[in-house]
Amino acid sequence: MLTKADDYPVHQLPEPIATSGTDRNFYDRYFFNGYTLDGHVFFAVALGVYPHLNVMDAAFSVVVDGVQHNLRASRVLNMERLDTRVGPISVEVLEPLNRLRIRVHDNEHNIRAELTFHARAKPVEEPRFTFRQGPRTILDYTRLTQNGLYEGEIEIGNRRIDVNQGMFLGTRDRSWGVRPIGLPDPQMVAPPRPPQFYWIWAPLNFPDLFMLYHNNANADGSPWNTASVIGELEEAEAVHMASCGSKIDFKSGTRHAKHAVIEARDPQGGQWRAELSPRFNFYMSGIGYGHPEWGHGQYKGELAVGYDTYDLATVNENDLRFLHVQAFVTAKLSGPDGSERVGAGVLEQLVIGPHAPSGFKHILDPAP
Repeated sequence: MLTKADDYPVHQLPEPIATSGTDRNFYDRYFFNGYTLDGHVFFAVALGVYPHLNVMDAAFSVVVDGVQHNLRASRVLNMERLDTRVGPISVEVLEPLNRLRIRVHDNEHNIRAELTFHARAKPVEEPRFTFRQGPRTILDYTRLTQNGLYEGEIEIGNRRIDVNQGMFLGTRDRSWGVRPIGLPDPQMVAPPRPPQFYWIWAPLNFPDLFMLYHNNANADGSPWNTASVIGELEEAEAVHMASCGSKIDFKSGTRHAKHAVIEARDPQGGQWRAELSPRFNFYMSGIGYGHPEWGHGQYKGELAVGYDTYDLATVNENDLRFLHVQAFVTAKLSGPDGSERVGAGVLEQLVIGPHAPSGFKHILDPAP
């Protein structure tokens, strides 16, 4: 089937754009987060396209006064991938790799937003994520990450929040490829294997620099995909670190961090150290990650819109819905020249199954 996207010179296979190879789990996604430096307001956005499920979904979440408000929407894709609006939520590319617009139009849940993302640094292509269990490919995707500024406004009920450029920082990513989406596969690879996944991601903003770090690790702690970059702002090229690592101290009774240290060595041998102090958790199920009813790619009819709230003070952190988090953090970065910078960012965490360096031995045993 030909669609509007086929009139653009973007083909990479002898197929219409509506077709993305043969894997039913192919996806294409936008993600954004934004925050004030003091964490008084935090928001996140996701919009995903699932060509072989013929579904598009989106979500907008905002944390204010200790409450996370979650607006989610899903619709039939109708194979048109360029129509990036799902009910009241839309994402528009104004200037590729530089400016994008997020809109949350009027809806019965009284959440509205008009936000423009402005890049404060060039995007970074992360190492390709490929993960297999035996012969089966579970993950195979590419991701770009970019730090930026926001301007616009958010309305929650009768409250209006001015989003002033320079006061609201954040990070966006674009990823595409293969990962589990929609309903789970009824037959996993033989013999069955206990779940195990260790994921840490820390995009950080400082006055004159940004830092990115991620680590996907095996149960013994060995990374299967890890990298870090530190970059200046505007058009400067980011410096890819020669080596990197992290140490996470987990809160007793949970799998969420109470403190973290990231260390990296640049190509000239200079040592960098970032200390992260979490302030509160943003729960990723608010934008669909791991949500039992609004998980990414689930078919919910021609159009469905839903809304709920999380009281951050009363969330059960060990509930599976709340395992995957982005902790808003204050970050202190020490450079090889003795300089120090204070900034903010997130520490995303999803830790399932054993991870020897953290002391986890079973699927969901918490830190002592």
